[in-house]
Amino acid sequence: MAKITKRVVDAAGPRERDYVIWDDDLPGFGLRVFTSGKRSYVIQYRAAGRSRRYTIGLHGVWTPETARQEAKVQFGRVAGGDNPAEERQLDHKAITVKELCALYITDLGAGLILGKGGRPKKPTTVGTDTGRIHRHIIPLIGTRRVKDLTKADINKVLKDIMAGKTRASVKTSKLRGRAIVRGGAGTATRTVGLLGGILTYAVEAGIIERNPAHGLRKPKDHVRDRRLTEEEYRILGKMLREAAEDEKFVMTVDIIRQIALTGCRRTEVIKLMWAEADTDTSCLRLVDSKEGASIRPIGLPVVEYLEARRRHQTGTYVFPGPRTEDGAFGGFANHWEQIFAGSPLADVTPHVLRHSFASIANDLGFTEVTIAALVGHSKGSVTSKYIHTLDTALVMAADTISGYIQGLLDGVAFKQTAYALDRDSRKAALARFLQKAVGDLDQGDEHARLAA
Repeated sequence: MAKITKRVVDAAGPRERDYVIWDDDLPGFGLRVFTSGKRSYVIQYRAAGRSRRYTIGLHGVWTPETARQEAKVQFGRVAGGDNPAEERQLDHKAITVKELCALYITDLGAGLILGKGGRPKKPTTVGTDTGRIHRHIIPLIGTRRVKDLTKADINKVLKDIMAGKTRASVKTSKLRGRAIVRGGAGTATRTVGLLGGILTYAVEAGIIERNPAHGLRKPKDHVRDRRLTEEEYRILGKMLREAAEDEKFVMTVDIIRQIALTGCRRTEVIKLMWAEADTDTSCLRLVDSKEGASIRPIGLPVVEYLEARRRHQTGTYVFPGPRTEDGAFGGFANHWEQIFAGSPLADVTPHVLRHSFASIANDLGFTEVTIAALVGHSKGSVTSKYIHTLDTALVMAADTISGYIQGLLDGVAFKQTAYALDRDSRKAALARFLQKAVGDLDQGDEHARLAA
């Protein structure tokens, strides 16, 4: 028992099972801690001979002080003969999917919906989730009562999105901006995944007892399996050279090339700041990637490009917007569509370039751990902001992969790919290293002799 204060709430960590910390100043008032780490304020009371529990709300929306005041109000109602838990249960039985989504979006905006690593979802993810809710979930089942949803209903949502029933072209808040809402297996899989998360949120809030989306079989998103062949890399290189002949596409072409040469996510390149480009140690020190702070080794072709660009450019962003004072480039999506539409690579996305980078790295003989560090996957990303010097092996890997991809884009037809472990290449690299080391040593000895 303890008085529930901010200090007590902050110190309450998750366990294997949900648990409640009861307040010793106000009997029946408590803090429920979920296995997910979420915390909510509750009251426990008796009505009609039964013990009942009423949830006040999540910590973050409520503070210990405001929750305590609300608990006193509800205890007063109980003393007057009311049953808050039963009344809420009746309300929840009538709640629609649209109303549930409104509650979810409110908590999403307040940072109370956690994503990867137990961190609040990023603004970009919040925007994507909100878009899927308004463009797919609400139009299909917004009027349905949450308690009435079945697995068959969720499966129908999946099939309807796959069939393109929610496909549309909608106006956005940007000037002359429009969003193309597409269907397909990938969109359906990700939307139903989000719907499952919303229904889990409903379970945690006591609105429903079971999540009807659990166990639903979703189609595999084959977009994530798509990779470029070596011939397609050469086609891409030719397309980019032709596109760069039009001045308006020059920056977009540069961005596409850097995505291909680094394996970075689209937004990581578009919003790259000069403060994050550490060419001296051959890495990008990303402040806020999808996985949080992340350090990415970059190959020599990328280093040389950034150094050349830096010589004639000022401002915050590597790829600045032409019409903004100091903002990032904003025309990428439209330019991409114009460059790729009707081409042999019309099905290619920026993620395909990222996946292809990893696939080329695998072809060249690099391990999964190395590849994960290069592309910033959560299990292999170098995320410590205190790291100042990268492993030489990672830099060499980045050099090899980016150099190989640059060669493909320039039209080179390599006779072999798995040269990362080629004996002659290793001997040549070792000889060059030792020769340089001996040269540096001899030079140092000569300086010492002259100094004496």
